[in-house]
Amino acid sequence: MKQRITLLGATGSIGQNTLAVMANQPERFELFAATANGNVDAMAIICEQHQPQYAVMADESAAAALRERISSLSTKTEVLSGPQALAEVARAAEVDTVMAAIVGAAGLLPTMAAVQAGKRVLLANKEALVMSGQLFMDAVAHYSAELLPIDSEHNAIYQCLPAEVQQPLGHADLASAGIHQILLTGSGGPFRQLPIAELALQTPAAACNHPNWSMGQKISVDSATMLNKGLEYIEARWLFNCRREQLQVVVHPQSVIHSMVSYIDGSVLAQLGQPDMRTPIAYGLGYPERIHSGVQPLDFMQIAELTFMPAEPQRYPCLQLAIDACWEGQWATTTLNAANEIAVAAFLAERIPFTAIAQVCDRVLQQITAGHLDGIEALISLDQQARQLAQQHVERMQ
Repeated sequence: MKQRITLLGATGSIGQNTLAVMANQPERFELFAATANGNVDAMAIICEQHQPQYAVMADESAAAALRERISSLSTKTEVLSGPQALAEVARAAEVDTVMAAIVGAAGLLPTMAAVQAGKRVLLANKEALVMSGQLFMDAVAHYSAELLPIDSEHNAIYQCLPAEVQQPLGHADLASAGIHQILLTGSGGPFRQLPIAELALQTPAAACNHPNWSMGQKISVDSATMLNKGLEYIEARWLFNCRREQLQVVVHPQSVIHSMVSYIDGSVLAQLGQPDMRTPIAYGLGYPERIHSGVQPLDFMQIAELTFMPAEPQRYPCLQLAIDACWEGQWATTTLNAANEIAVAAFLAERIPFTAIAQVCDRVLQQITAGHLDGIEALISLDQQARQLAQQHVERMQ
């Protein structure tokens, strides 16, 4: 019987790679629902090629445009719109697996809906854990959902962990399992060797020119600041129940080793592969079976070298903000994520310089008062407050 998939964020890079893996194995997978923000053209192609039962757009105007586009096509797809529809296709009884690939805070509610419905959730949305952390992991356990990390780094760590850590994900004792440290690798982005004095002069095009990965604009800028690695650090803390001394970021420019796990006996297990998201996506879709991803294995004769170095705080202040926020509490990580989304959007619109992204995030963190967050509503309220403060700082910088 085919595995029925809801794909949250179908028109982004993760969504497109997921569809590519599914298309290679049509006997295994069926697209039940696909969602997108506003890319009507890409969604129309998905509806024609993959024939989902539902297509969900973020708002009604985009949905109306999609209905018009596919009206002449031979498709069974029903077009819906809005946050409620996103949640409905995530928790639908017909669905086996939900790929959570909506970028940003918008992905939290539909991803949580999938968790509360006890689905297998392939988590490619960092913000779900950055914003909700313990609440999210507790919900996974309470509703007996199955969580598999899809980010290449977390997927690599997952593959290097013993079964007793994989199964109670987020609740295992790493030390009892013989684990010394989790090593989270990152390429260092396009500005790794740039003189620090020149960072303020960098353009959005330069920041989005990642040396190894093909990604969307927002995540590419986050990679350039290494805030993306900071979000992954926070995510890893919750996924693997790490203590601060058990988690380290290592710059690895070649992006061949996707992450490593160091054990108390001196062994280090690493997952290696091409910098291609189809590999972790196929791992999640086929788990526990290995399936074809369309990615060629590494040719070790073609690898010139593998190098490693520390992440300099003065070059990557956003990374340090994220590491500190991780251990400050949920209020800090939620605040940082919201402020960063506003700052990155302003940078991409050429309203602030590259180095101002970290400045905006730091100033908002200093303004928010630490507090206990006891539910999703409180998280969303804090998220909105942080966005408003970040917007004010952006406006003052112009």
